Amino acid sequence: MQIYLARNNQQAGPYSLEQLNQMLASQQVLLTDLAWHQGMAEWKALGELTQGKSAYHPEGYNAPAAEQPFPSAQPVNDAVQNQNTAKPNASQQVLASIPSRVLAKIVDLLLWVPATYILTGFFSKEESQQFNALNVQFIEAVMGTTANPALAQELQNKMVEMFSQQAWFAMGAYLFIMLAVQAYLIAKSGQSIGKKITKIKIVDAENGEKTTLLRAFTLRSVFFVFLNFVFLFSAIIDLAFGLGQKRQTLHDKIAKTKVIKQ
Repeated sequence: MQIYLARNNQQAGPYSLEQLNQMLASQQVLLTDLAWHQGMAEWKALGELTQGKSAYHPEGYNAPAAEQPFPSAQPVNDAVQNQNTAKPNASQQVLASIPSRVLAKIVDLLLWVPATYILTGFFSKEESQQFNALNVQFIEAVMGTTANPALAQELQNKMVEMFSQQAWFAMGAYLFIMLAVQAYLIAKSGQSIGKKITKIKIVDAENGEKTTLLRAFTLRSVFFVFLNFVFLFSAIIDLAFGLGQKRQTLHDKIAKTKVIKQ
């Protein structure tokens, strides 16, 4: 087998399969270099041919009687220009910065704010005034100088009772649609709306590839949203893990994911 290589518009070869593997082992040749040999329709990155390994073992390879001439179907310079579009391996990926992750989280959280306004959107003018008055009393009972937990609970119950069935249904529909949209985006590209805006995405922590919806969305988002809602301190612990060298929050570690720059 005669294998041709290309890097930065410079082509070299041909090399035997044994020579190629020796150069891969000594890192004289990189997985991002382009390669072509008989039987291939176009140039491809070596990492794609080796599946990320430092040795190339073509399936069903038999030494050909005569080697095909150097390919003309795709000029090497065009192939090199397309080299940058190849997927980087896990070691080449750049971890998302803490500020970009925080900003993405803030954007995603803001998307849930309209749900609270939907509940009060069905109020009449009189009901809105009554609700606002109860809300002021509730805040005073919780945060005032004479905090009264029992009164705060009573006021909260009164406010909840004011919401109509239509309001609860509308809020539920909004939440369902938002969850469906976020799940679709994460399943497709590993990006929520917030992550799309900040140009970061979720990938498998080991191989850097797209991960499953169960891990990227159900474990990382849905489960931890409810967990943080019930146990507020868990959000602090979760974020503290993200300050480590690998920048994996607790939900990243559980889901075996990481967040990288797009």
